[in-house]
Amino acid sequence: MSASTCDAAPVDAIIVPSARPAAALAEAGRLATALGCVLLLLCSKHSDAEKAIKFLKRRRLDVVAVDYPEGGVERLPPLRTSTVLGRSRLMRRTDTSAKRNAGLVLARLAGWKRVVFLDDDIRVPDPIDLARAAALLDIYDGVGLRIDGFPDNSVVCHANRETGAPQDTFIGGGALAVPADRMDSFFPEIYNEDWFFLLDETMLRRVGQIGVALQTPYDPFASPDRARGEEFGDVLAEGLFALFDVGRRIGDADREYWTMFLAARLEFIEAIRARIEDKDGPITHREKHMLESLAASCGRLQFIRPKWCVAYIEAWQRDRERWRRFMSGVRPIRSTTDGRAAIDVAADRLGLRAYHSGGSGPTLASAGASSATTATNGTKPKREAPRPAAWASQPIASGPKMLAL
Repeated sequence: MSASTCDAAPVDAIIVPSARPAAALAEAGRLATALGCVLLLLCSKHSDAEKAIKFLKRRRLDVVAVDYPEGGVERLPPLRTSTVLGRSRLMRRTDTSAKRNAGLVLARLAGWKRVVFLDDDIRVPDPIDLARAAALLDIYDGVGLRIDGFPDNSVVCHANRETGAPQDTFIGGGALAVPADRMDSFFPEIYNEDWFFLLDETMLRRVGQIGVALQTPYDPFASPDRARGEEFGDVLAEGLFALFDVGRRIGDADREYWTMFLAARLEFIEAIRARIEDKDGPITHREKHMLESLAASCGRLQFIRPKWCVAYIEAWQRDRERWRRFMSGVRPIRSTTDGRAAIDVAADRLGLRAYHSGGSGPTLASAGASSATTATNGTKPKREAPRPAAWASQPIASGPKMLAL
């Protein structure tokens, strides 16, 4: 669909799972200013909520920044996909998925309908492309921008392209509009988590693509660890989409299927290696690093068993149902007694520490209780002793520390 033929719709918020220093948020700030929407930052690692607010304070912009807890948000459902692999080398330990999931809940509580997930290494030349993507959410469950310039692929797929083979890309969470008021899916803790987010019980949801986003270039072969960390998620996602290509569905991905697909995956990687090793002329420095990354992928592939593929898909399907039940109980905050914005109260309800620019400078919006006070100079104010949140009901069956919203 052409962007020029599509209407635009208001974007309620841009949600950024931020992990880089505050300077990386300049683009998100520019886009939110242009669209007149809230900018919600979920900060961890090298990103700090208070520093992010200070960095963006010169813009006439409504910013809410949350320091995402290292241990996660206890009031969200515990997910089997985060534990089914135990401490094995197949588990990918990042918090991007968890931050996006928290963003979905905060958006629902705040009453936002159209939100855009944006990574802090993505640039969108024309902000209206995000509004055009939002306009399509009446008929699509997700609308992504086309990643131009540097391709959005895994290490193995980058190598496939660079050795002369055709290589497609797919929409992803780096620039993705989502209907927050009705979306009941979640991002599992795995590489290609955005692909899983866009699947339902049997196959791909109704998704669309419009507009252009640009990925900040990086060297995919700088460290073999990147390839190792991606391999299990790449196997599962590519394997499921291969099923869809032949008219089959998720339920057909049994042990026999994964045995076949794992063998095909190995052949695929070996074919890429052969194109490098069998070419005329010496191996270049970049090709040497490419071969090291492909060897890392093959090494990790040797540890992947069909039973683990089946177990993860089963855990993911159970998590989908748990998350769906949870989100069905999340209701928008209709009003507040103290005049605070709904997103500030939403942060309280999840027990999160958040800063809110308020359009005029940094304030401490919430810190897990309703007694938040204002910071007059960007410092962290003293707080009253925490009190039980009036909104919290009894813990529900999904976990002893998870509270119904």
